[in-house]
Amino acid sequence: MGAGTFFLRSMLNRRCRQGKEDPARLEERMGVAGRERPDGKLVWFHAASVGESQSTLILLNALLDRYPELTALVTTGTVTSAALMEKRLPRRAFHQYYPLDHPQWAAQFLDHWQPDMALWMESEIWPNMLKGIKERDIPAALVNARLSEQSFKRWKLAAGEIKKLLDTFSVCLAQTEEDAAYFTQLGASNVTATDNLKYSAAPLPCDEADLKALKGAVKDRPLWLYASTHDAEEEIACRIHKHLQKTMPSLLTIIVPRHPERREELRKACEKYGLSVKLRSEKRALPDEKDQIYIADTLGELGLFYRLCPIACIGRSFSADGGGGHNPIEAAQLGCAVLHGPKVQNLARIFEDFDEAGAAIKLKTEQDFQSRLERMLTDSDGLDAMQNKATRFAQDKSKVLEKVMTRLDPLLQTLEDDNAEQRRTCP
Repeated sequence: MGAGTFFLRSMLNRRCRQGKEDPARLEERMGVAGRERPDGKLVWFHAASVGESQSTLILLNALLDRYPELTALVTTGTVTSAALMEKRLPRRAFHQYYPLDHPQWAAQFLDHWQPDMALWMESEIWPNMLKGIKERDIPAALVNARLSEQSFKRWKLAAGEIKKLLDTFSVCLAQTEEDAAYFTQLGASNVTATDNLKYSAAPLPCDEADLKALKGAVKDRPLWLYASTHDAEEEIACRIHKHLQKTMPSLLTIIVPRHPERREELRKACEKYGLSVKLRSEKRALPDEKDQIYIADTLGELGLFYRLCPIACIGRSFSADGGGGHNPIEAAQLGCAVLHGPKVQNLARIFEDFDEAGAAIKLKTEQDFQSRLERMLTDSDGLDAMQNKATRFAQDKSKVLEKVMTRLDPLLQTLEDDNAEQRRTCP
């Protein structure tokens, strides 16, 4: 075993102990397939984590609808994204963990799956895997591509190497004109700005019976949602609640943490402020009149709470980890007035578009957050107007999928031609 292999195995074992890997499927992270390759044409979608997975689902569903003979392999690299995929993948699609970028593991993965096409999402650049794709002449596209200014500057220092890697992709579909300019300067071919696929996402699902039960439990209480929170944001919610309850004693604050496994940490943080807390994961408990903070520590229920709450602040925009922001489109699609903090660099263009259209409000400080939320909760007409603006904006931007499919047509046509040839030669 080489030093590199030993290091990567040790890292995986450490991540396993930390709960960041699935021990039952750890070999998939080393290029060992967890199942047999299905017969027929196989399209491989690769997405890094939850955010990219959501974009993948949009394109994947459209592709499988259009090509009924295809099967889709979807790879991601995190436990949370794997859980999301297992729950939401359609028929004729299945999930595997993406192997770490070891040359032997990448080769083993490609030799087993032999994908007929590779569609990589957003900003995943793994040298060994991309070299393997190119060597095997697998048609490939980089879709919903994005690149931060910092990453662009870093790759510019290795201009020759990044150009070779980007040559793997015959098509590059960028989220913004700025992203398109970055990829073009790095040497990518056939670059087009198509906007962000997330705008074409179907609204997040929800269980109607659960929604009815929650509406019955909260009745006409004023309420708001802090969605996909990270460290420090839950305490911000508690401090704001403490202030607002002076004039709105029946206020209910709902927190959906990005990582539900933090539940006990969150409970203690909220109770520190003398607030009554209930966890949804405890027998799917509903909030009662005494509860002030309701922690929805379950997976896959964000759509339920966006439908329930008129106001949503998007998490990881005030967090202690440096922030980055999560997806505001999902909240707008389901009728929420959208708030966010200043740290939204990971989705900067989307938030800028929202803010410029008046479809979201940027909050600079915790005090700003508190003041704005108080006004919104006490001005029903103003709140209605904000909700309508957000929903209309999301609807107007929802045509991205059509642009992406059109740009991928030359690549997809090869699949269609191959399938037609197979049908002609079948006995």
